[in-house]
Amino acid sequence: MIPSVFQTLRPGVHRLIAPNPGIMTGPGTNTYLLGEKRFTVIDPGPAIDAHLDAIAKALQEQGASLERVVVTHTHPDHSPAASHLAERFEVPLVGRVIADDGHQDTAFDPDHHLEHDDVFALDDGSALRAIHTPGHVDNHFCFLHDASGTVFTGDHIMQGSTVVIIPPAGDMADYMASLRKLLDYPVKALAPGHGSVIETPVEEIQGLIKHRQGREDKIVGVLKQLAGNLDDLVVHAYNDVDPAIHEIAKLSLWAHLLKLQKEGRAQESGGHWVLI
Repeated sequence: MIPSVFQTLRPGVHRLIAPNPGIMTGPGTNTYLLGEKRFTVIDPGPAIDAHLDAIAKALQEQGASLERVVVTHTHPDHSPAASHLAERFEVPLVGRVIADDGHQDTAFDPDHHLEHDDVFALDDGSALRAIHTPGHVDNHFCFLHDASGTVFTGDHIMQGSTVVIIPPAGDMADYMASLRKLLDYPVKALAPGHGSVIETPVEEIQGLIKHRQGREDKIVGVLKQLAGNLDDLVVHAYNDVDPAIHEIAKLSLWAHLLKLQKEGRAQESGGHWVLI
């Protein structure tokens, strides 16, 4: 996967990869361009001039104009370039804002506040439907391209790795429910915010649900043996992952524990967690 190279994935579905590779972003943030001659851009990524220029170049080479800019959520690897792109081409900016939790693009100011089931017409006669998928963060949306059955998943589903859930804006109970929600739609492929297109969407979604439930069961098993804080518990609950990422894993552990607390199955006092 090479940054800044325009690729057609399906009729009316194109991709550019932002040059921001890393442990949390994989090869880089996927920017999708939908349509034929009037493109809708999803997730233009961080405000990197070279990537903004690559998007503009792709529009020029395709003889296309820009219709709107849409973001799945306002984390800094997905949305900061959106306002620059919308201003540059004088088009509407679409998304939803939430209170800052220290991880948000606070400059994001949409012209259209996204709601579940919003539908946007594309110039090839197809449509893009917004699906509210809170979990990774409360303002997260996926988008279903009806003509191809492709769902653009942002950070709801990533190819090759599981998604980090960061409370309080992230919520594990919401995340599990949002995974199940996608199974209600005619999904034929998943186009993630990071990584390659996933051609077996139902199997992928069901596998993620099973994985998260398995992790929860493991955390409950650990709590049956000991009470402790996040540092104590992560060593046992995530002993199957590289200890180098335990600091990141603690965020998802916290999200699982909060889910158990909401369900009346665990409680916290002074940073220490016990099973009820």
